[in-house]
Amino acid sequence: MCPSLLPCLHIPQASGVIVAQPIETIAQLFYAATGKNLPDALAAKQDGIYEPLSHAEVAARVERLALAMAARGLQAGDRMAIMSENRPEWAIADFACAIQGIPDVTIYATLNGPQAAFILRDSQSRWVLCSTREQLDKVLAHWDSLPDLEAAVLMDGDLPTGTGRTLALWSELQREGEAMEARRPEVRAWGEQRKASDILTLIYTSGTTGDPKGAVLTHGNLVSNVVSAAEVVDLTSNERALSFLPLTHIFERMAGHFLMFHVGAAIYYAESVNTVAADLLVVRPTVLASVPRIYEKIFAKIYDTVSAGSFLKRLIFHWAMLAGRQAAPYLMKGEAPPSWKGLWYRTAQAIVFEKIRQRTGGRLKVAISGGAPLGGKIMEFFWIIGLPILEGYGLTETSPVITVNRPGEVVPGCVGRPLYTEWNGRPFVKIAEDGEILCQGPNVMVGYWNNEKATQEAIDAEGYLHTGDIGHFDDQGRLYITDRKKELIVTSGGKKVAPQPIENLLKGDKYISQAVLIGDQRNFISALIVPNFDSLVRWAGYKKIGFKTHAELIQHPQVIAKVGSRVERVNEHLSNYERVKKIVLLDQEMTLEGGQLTPSLKVKRRVVNQMYASQIEAMYTESKG
Repeated sequence: MCPSLLPCLHIPQASGVIVAQPIETIAQLFYAATGKNLPDALAAKQDGIYEPLSHAEVAARVERLALAMAARGLQAGDRMAIMSENRPEWAIADFACAIQGIPDVTIYATLNGPQAAFILRDSQSRWVLCSTREQLDKVLAHWDSLPDLEAAVLMDGDLPTGTGRTLALWSELQREGEAMEARRPEVRAWGEQRKASDILTLIYTSGTTGDPKGAVLTHGNLVSNVVSAAEVVDLTSNERALSFLPLTHIFERMAGHFLMFHVGAAIYYAESVNTVAADLLVVRPTVLASVPRIYEKIFAKIYDTVSAGSFLKRLIFHWAMLAGRQAAPYLMKGEAPPSWKGLWYRTAQAIVFEKIRQRTGGRLKVAISGGAPLGGKIMEFFWIIGLPILEGYGLTETSPVITVNRPGEVVPGCVGRPLYTEWNGRPFVKIAEDGEILCQGPNVMVGYWNNEKATQEAIDAEGYLHTGDIGHFDDQGRLYITDRKKELIVTSGGKKVAPQPIENLLKGDKYISQAVLIGDQRNFISALIVPNFDSLVRWAGYKKIGFKTHAELIQHPQVIAKVGSRVERVNEHLSNYERVKKIVLLDQEMTLEGGQLTPSLKVKRRVVNQMYASQIEAMYTESKG
């Protein structure tokens, strides 16, 4: 019997007796999971076809890489960076580092050269693994400013010549490890030396308010979160997950990577975020982890498809949604809708919702949302169509989950109950006098790498992490997030306005794709709005409004009035000081590539305010005139 509440790793002893030991490190988690012997533990596309790797092959590649790294001089405590898109090599390198005691430093593949160089320099990384020549070129361009960097490894492509640097191919390291095949048991012994307190990884925050800070997370931090999440989400070894959020992000790292590996789910990597719709049909996943922006896009696409259909199809869909809204409160409580509501809903499922489900592969039984608040309307929609979403809340610094909606307790707009009521005799989560959410427990980071000042500002003398988020509990102990403390808008009249809830209401409208509230130190609230151009263009066609470009379309008085009328619908549900009094329509979506979004697809408010400063000023200048 396992002597702990944690899952156990069963280790054969020389005497033949199998001893159960609690899983406390990612190394132990890895070896416990590979014992499940899946034929497709990891899978990625090669020449357009998914090629699977079994647990046995993954274990072999991890151990060969670890042997090659050790032979080339990497030791426990050294840092190794990973600059790569999601792929099996990312996961293999991550596990090899965890077993060896080498903290890996994750770098978004979308960062530019100077941004990547800052992280390499600040983390004092000795090695960096690069997925492509594009990533390697970023490193080479800044190598002179990286005194601790000794070597770079390229996963795909040919190495450049004449660089004067130590470069190696991924395949070369695998061959070196294969030449030491007989020593593979040594790697498992290295893994047994790891402790829960060992540093596992450095994850740098997106740095929207200055240089990014490296959150130092231990094996114990991540294992505690994986184990707690596994108890909440009912997953089995028969699951299949589609991984498309960057593994560099803590949410995908924990939920889409470690958690899925732990429960024995097969992990299939999407080619990119842009191919998710097609990959869903091929992979047919049973579980999905995503940020709200992806769910918003799916929601908008479905409604746009409905709008383009015949009058009869639109009528049937809206009838089905009416039936769904009657059933939703029961579904979220884990109950069957009673009597005529149940009959009505089952009919809607058969006629409408099952067809929508088939577009996601037809097998999804649960979706997980994190990284940013999910609009209540969006959550309700997915529950109605038979794709339950469990929303959680957390930060990079908390590994990441602090709270999560449990099955049967889901409430739109709520992020659920804390993972624990107490930890070491004190509240796991509490609310400060100013409304800030505080957390202490096994998931909270050690601190920020080489930044004692920032660490002391984030973690108080009692060990509570100050999240920077404002929230409150209801009488059932469920947490509601109001907004980021630093993002609260304070009008010139002293009124405090939380932008995210209002932005989520706006994005729930079929004519609005993105919205950013403006109004700090101003006398009223305004908004920058990116229309849903699929819906808007179709409406313009009905109205016979001529245009050549989106930029021309959004200047048309009727279009401005149309979007304004949709904003007024939202205003009806707001207090007077919260209402959006003026809007500016934008002709381009805010994107990661455009610099307006973080890698987790959250808005960089400071960047957006600077980028559209002239349009913002014009709104307030006109009001004075």
